[in-house]
Amino acid sequence: MKNKITISDIAKELGIAPATVSRALSNHPEISASTKKKVKAVAERLDYMPNKIASSLRSGKTKLIGVLIPTAEHLFFGSVIHGISNLASQHGYDVLIYQSNESEEFEKKGIDTFIGARVDGILVSISKNTTNFSHFKSVKEKNIPIAFFDRTNDDLEISSVCIDDYLGAFMATESLIKSGYQRIAHISGPQHIKAFSERIRGYKAALEQYNILFDASLIYSGDISIEAGRKGATYFLNLENKPDAIFAVEDFTALGVLKELKEKGIQVPDAFGVIGFCNDLFGEHITPSLSTVDQKTVQMGEEAFHLIYELISKKVEKTNHQKRILTPTLITRESSKRN
Repeated sequence: MKNKITISDIAKELGIAPATVSRALSNHPEISASTKKKVKAVAERLDYMPNKIASSLRSGKTKLIGVLIPTAEHLFFGSVIHGISNLASQHGYDVLIYQSNESEEFEKKGIDTFIGARVDGILVSISKNTTNFSHFKSVKEKNIPIAFFDRTNDDLEISSVCIDDYLGAFMATESLIKSGYQRIAHISGPQHIKAFSERIRGYKAALEQYNILFDASLIYSGDISIEAGRKGATYFLNLENKPDAIFAVEDFTALGVLKELKEKGIQVPDAFGVIGFCNDLFGEHITPSLSTVDQKTVQMGEEAFHLIYELISKKVEKTNHQKRILTPTLITRESSKRN
């Protein structure tokens, strides 16, 4: 078996101290650019692989960030992770990803896994089925930097990055009103998650702004899924006073609505308008293409990394509860454009 190359081997070849090699490889400012260049050249030629475990023991940092997502099925979360990973790599961090499958139990296992891996910080988007948040409180008590993205909970006083869900929902509902739809329904998501309660609030505010009386029968409680969209559409179409448009809490729910309307022979957008929320990739490729609200996913991921990096670096105090809110963009496509 080939012996593993060490820092001492590189130092011996160059005739310098191992400590100098170590500082050069970690890009220490006290080491000259020429020395860094020589060290890195020899390290590459000898196929040197750093011992991350030893390095973490010396520095107290693993250079790992744990990212806990509700599901890998939605391209939304893949896009957010893309933003996180790009910046993490630039700062010398690796990313561990754990999927909770929208389960509180798996979410807790994910947190335990990250703690066991001694990650430097944790980023979380909360599972839709989580109602007990003690595992997040435990992370805070252990003084491990933690921040939420997309799905947040202000009561926990944990820093977060999210889109302005209220504004996005207002814009979505307003766009349907301006397209001439007069009776607009909403399929909601679990209300213990702030993003979804904010979207109901934005929906109601838009109705009020345009002097449209709110009707509680036009709210259907869903669970952010295609099936919820189908069931919500069926519920609304069975009402005596039917709606002529639906604002769905997110794009997969909106996709379910479109499927149900198509099966029932209802023409979109002429007879019925539909708009979602997220700007998932499939939306522009289906027929009719889906109007939606862009959640700035890559930007959200980048901002989430910036936040956790600042918490790890103590540029921001962990006790300083920060809320970073991104501005959404309305994407109008065929599903809400009346001729």
